Amino acid sequence: MSGGTLRYRLGGGGTVGGELTVPGDKSISHRALMLGAIATGTTHVRGFLAGEDCLATARALEALGVRLSWPSATEVNICGVGARGLTAPASPLDLGNAGTAIRLLMGLLAPQPFGCTLIGDASLMRRPMERVAAPLRQMGARIDTRDGRPPVVLHGGARLRGIDYALPVASAQVKSALLLAGLGAHGTTRLTEPAPSRDHTERMLRAFGAHLTQQGRTVSLEGGQALRGAELEVPGDFSSAAFFLVAGALAADTALVVRNVGINPTRTGLIEILRLMGADIRVRPHAAESTEPVADLEVRRSALRGIEVPEALVPLAIDEFPVLFIAAAAARGETQVSGAAELRVKESDRLAAVAEGLAVLGVEHALRPDGLWLRGRERFRGGVIDSRGDHRIAMAFAVAALRADAPLEIGDVANVATSFPGFEATARAAGLQIEAL
Repeated sequence: MSGGTLRYRLGGGGTVGGELTVPGDKSISHRALMLGAIATGTTHVRGFLAGEDCLATARALEALGVRLSWPSATEVNICGVGARGLTAPASPLDLGNAGTAIRLLMGLLAPQPFGCTLIGDASLMRRPMERVAAPLRQMGARIDTRDGRPPVVLHGGARLRGIDYALPVASAQVKSALLLAGLGAHGTTRLTEPAPSRDHTERMLRAFGAHLTQQGRTVSLEGGQALRGAELEVPGDFSSAAFFLVAGALAADTALVVRNVGINPTRTGLIEILRLMGADIRVRPHAAESTEPVADLEVRRSALRGIEVPEALVPLAIDEFPVLFIAAAAARGETQVSGAAELRVKESDRLAAVAEGLAVLGVEHALRPDGLWLRGRERFRGGVIDSRGDHRIAMAFAVAALRADAPLEIGDVANVATSFPGFEATARAAGLQIEAL
């Protein structure tokens, strides 16, 4: 089915509970593939997310000459080719809907001796690329975009040099792309962020044997370091668990437990925000930590209240805002989010998409340039939601059905498979009345 025809239908109301797991972390899976590809020796990854976005990265690396083998759907062996072992692809690399993949590959490929072109689906071809391309050019890369968007053409053969760069906004994708380019640059790449962003790349570089230094919000990497293959365990994706944390806060009469979730502190702003709203969430850390901290998360139905979300927490919850807005819509009182303009340049304009959906639910709201104001209500109306082909919008409004007085239908949901294959089955097991049509 095409994205335009696949849709969800959800019955209104109900409760959730029980125990569940979510697929592997998407951000970590992308990075494991890329760093394994340019390491020497074999990298073994368990818990890999076999979603469309990460499989697009896998296909791109195979087109660049990297051999992958799959003992199971969630396990991959990467036969690393070293920093200079990638080969020119025969055709443009198609990254599908994967914004992380295209931006990180810009950094990975910028120091290579060959050129290549990066493209994607209709949504990806509209997304901004200059935030990565501009600092890479400062490093000496030769990159073209079309009006700031894909196709991204890397000309190859550039001699990169390390730079001191202050990121204008906190962005793990920009930071990661520049660190990957910095591996192949001469001298030191030194990056300073205005606020913390997720640090999966820094953690994983260390797991592959690279040396980085961190001082406050500045990370430094010396070029020319060789990576060694590693054994990696990918935890459950916190962004996928987020939908069930909110579902539990809205409708778990007995505990809803999500097992084996990555709780990297640069990712878990949603927990802090939900707790400020009054959510009963308990974090039960696992004793043994590998590259990433892991925990079981337990949530119960909670009396949520509206808040002004602290701007310092916005970068730490940026992918979770679609479902956070659903929690706010069900909370008592007003919620205000500012400093979240980044949401306008995701797979969709997420602020506009959420506002449009809130109107269908009957929630009073005001769309702002960098955020959203809304007043919560006890129950929602049913109706038809346009997800704009955005996986996180689709799953967020599926959670909203728990407080709806009539069925909800959510259109254009095929892209849910990019980050959460099997979402409907997991949601149904938790208690949502969901069917895919």
